[in-house]
Amino acid sequence: MSRKTIGILSRECGVKVTTIRYYESIGLIREPDRTDSGQRIYDDAAVERLNFIRHARDLGFPIEAIRELIDLQESPGTDCASVDRIARSQLADVRRRLNQLEALEAELKNMITNCKGGVIDDCKVLQTLSNHDQCLDVHDAHKEFTPIGS
Repeated sequence: MSRKTIGILSRECGVKVTTIRYYESIGLIREPDRTDSGQRIYDDAAVERLNFIRHARDLGFPIEAIRELIDLQESPGTDCASVDRIARSQLADVRRRLNQLEALEAELKNMITNCKGGVIDDCKVLQTLSNHDQCLDVHDAHKEFTPIGS
């Protein structure tokens, strides 16, 4: 069994030290053993768990879904229907965000296409940004966009 400091774990897994500490504080990673001087020491299980979390985050899974997946992972004989439900929910969320991005792309293309150059006073980009009625789509001007990975 290898024993790693938090710095080594951070480098090997590509996760910042502060993020590792955060995952510990919210219970995604078990509190590690410590040396007599108080230094955190991580085992291979911590490396596997952190890699799992990082990969899930890269795929956009929210923390609560990752927590649920970890809980399910600790019951290997359980039916995987819950895991499938979580993955399908994540896929639906990604599709929703893709639709948002496509709508944003269309709006931006429209603004740029309608911009013929000239002076700022006649700028179609600025006019569209100033007047929501000039948009192609009736989208919620105050709706917060959900970026990938949040």
